Amino acid sequence: MAKKNAAAGMRHSNKRDNLWGWFFTAPFGVVFLIFLVVPLIYAFYVSLYSYTQVRGSVFAGLGNYVRAFQDPIFLTGLGRVVRFTVVMVPCQLCFALLLALVLDTMKNKFASFSRLVYFLPYAIPVVIGALMWGFLYSKEMGPFTTIFELFGLSAPGFLTTNGIFGSLVNVVTWQWTGYYMVILYSALQSVPTELYESARIDGASEVTIALRIKTPMIASSIVMVTIFAIIGTLQFYTEPTVLRNNAPSIIPAEYTPNMYAKALAFNYNQLNYSATVSFALGLIVVIFSVLFMRLTRKQSGLEG
Repeated sequence: MAKKNAAAGMRHSNKRDNLWGWFFTAPFGVVFLIFLVVPLIYAFYVSLYSYTQVRGSVFAGLGNYVRAFQDPIFLTGLGRVVRFTVVMVPCQLCFALLLALVLDTMKNKFASFSRLVYFLPYAIPVVIGALMWGFLYSKEMGPFTTIFELFGLSAPGFLTTNGIFGSLVNVVTWQWTGYYMVILYSALQSVPTELYESARIDGASEVTIALRIKTPMIASSIVMVTIFAIIGTLQFYTEPTVLRNNAPSIIPAEYTPNMYAKALAFNYNQLNYSATVSFALGLIVVIFSVLFMRLTRKQSGLEG
């Protein structure tokens, strides 16, 4: 009888705890529903229609999506962000991992200062960071131009047709490397130090320990960081939009799919097709992320 009463009391306590949990998460749930879920549902509904001056709103079904995947402007922008993904994601990952491994070996006060310095670019708002790089890249007043002129050299064209790709890669790489470094560094702190000590006793060098022990032990965090980088790069928008003020002829309004969706909605008043392009890009992001997770299923810890 006592056991039954204890079990009933425990169930009652768990139910009460669950109610309190729902109570505290309800505000977030309401905000999430109103400002994310409902707008997404409405945007998808809008993407299924097309609008003309003569016929008004007409149900188009998946016709807009067929149009999007045949649209040369969308496909060109998509190909451009895929190129950025192929270059930027490995750069960000390599730099973040290298910095995390270096900081993990530093046990003095300088390590804390270094972490702050490496993380600082991420703490700066993306728009402010892009504006600063726009000034640095400027051929009229930028410091890079002055430095090259001091040595009697002509400054490279950072915001030209040939230089814009590398310039944007540079901006985004340093903007996010510090953030990814913190994630990887935190993962390294959870690795048992006994593994390192055993390896040193066996004669392993610090480089061997970093490559053969530390890196494999944080494989799941590396996969997570890579997924974040893939998603962020495929949604490339802020940096080219800000730098477009410096080079409008080099960075058109349709430079990336997100910029194209914005131009369709606010420049050409094609709200329906803009929503379609946005959802088409979202579908591609999901496909890329799922494919990468499946390819790295073992490293991510999803496979036993």
